[in-house]
Amino acid sequence: MWDAIQRNKIRSAFLVVAMGAVLLLLGAVFGAALARGASGALMGVAFAGVIWFFLTMVAFAEGKNILLAFSGAREVAHEDAPQLYNIVEEMKIAAALPSLPKVYIVESKAPNAFAVGSPGNCAVAVTSGLLSMLSRDELQAVVAHEIGHIRNEDTKFLTVMGVMLGTIVILADMFSRTLFYGNLGGGRRSRSSRDGGSQIQIIIFLLGIVLAIVAPLLAQMIYFACSRSREYLADASSAVFTRYPEGLASALEKISARASIPLESANRVTAPMYIIPPVGLDGNSFSSLFSTHPPAEERIKILRSMAGGGLADYNKAFRDLKGEDVLSASDGPGEGQLKLRGIGGKEEGGVKRRTHEANDIVMKAAKFRFFDCGCGLRVKVPPGFIGDTVSCPRCGKKINLNG
Repeated sequence: MWDAIQRNKIRSAFLVVAMGAVLLLLGAVFGAALARGASGALMGVAFAGVIWFFLTMVAFAEGKNILLAFSGAREVAHEDAPQLYNIVEEMKIAAALPSLPKVYIVESKAPNAFAVGSPGNCAVAVTSGLLSMLSRDELQAVVAHEIGHIRNEDTKFLTVMGVMLGTIVILADMFSRTLFYGNLGGGRRSRSSRDGGSQIQIIIFLLGIVLAIVAPLLAQMIYFACSRSREYLADASSAVFTRYPEGLASALEKISARASIPLESANRVTAPMYIIPPVGLDGNSFSSLFSTHPPAEERIKILRSMAGGGLADYNKAFRDLKGEDVLSASDGPGEGQLKLRGIGGKEEGGVKRRTHEANDIVMKAAKFRFFDCGCGLRVKVPPGFIGDTVSCPRCGKKINLNG
């Protein structure tokens, strides 16, 4: 697996250079269009570089917390979600991560999950809809997929690429607004005519307009492509960590069936983080170039074709379907060495129980207080409630909140 991760790092370096080239070209052309001559181009490059450097430093220092905040995720304690924590602990051990990821929940009916951070400082977030829908084996497979992203350092790389994409979008927006509010085009053209016309300046100016439109799209293509290539390795990692590829296949099948449910907190920068693209953000209806993930049906077929629980088994299943290798022989043990395990024990209560537990986790993460009444009802008191007692909705008994 380390060979696959190393190859990903090499490809990542090329993608970072490609994204950086788009960023600097954008700055150079915009600088030349806004201020004539080579000095303007250099100023544009410097300005783009400064913005990117500042945002990158912020991303490395607080990127994990910023992404979690943007996603509306709330941290949950072990006592509030013991099963989820146990699953994260199991997969942390299987992946040999140096530290236990923090656990977060997002209140949304859309089933999804994502991971952020580096192996030594990371977090896994799941939606309440995911907890309601999946069995323990399926939830374990999804968590293993996300921890695979952390171990493979995909999350750290996507943070850098996301910052670059954000910088390009900011520069393009600034240039467009300058044109609109400053009437730059008219001023330049009038001066050019008085000076006898500057054909080069007009060409640069028009190139700037084209880049303001094309550069964000090109950057998104690069960003999304690097995300797609990493999903296969994360799927393979999940199969290795759990020895149960059917768990992830079944989870992807259930999640895809509910893919039409919107995840309001997602956007085009955070979309590649999720296990499946949030509705309306994958671009599959437009072009595969703008898709953040491989097709779910394809991922499910590969997982269900695995004869064993090793990376070599995943690579063979991938090759049988796609006609090419996604991993090399040195990435894992030979076929047959890692046997698949059976399904876990039967769960009681099903979807109804899991939905109730997921809602309780969301409320506890939101600092609700829980009190058990003698009649058997659990009373949930919201944060900020003023008063020493509350009446039970079922029996009317007064419950002491300070007891």
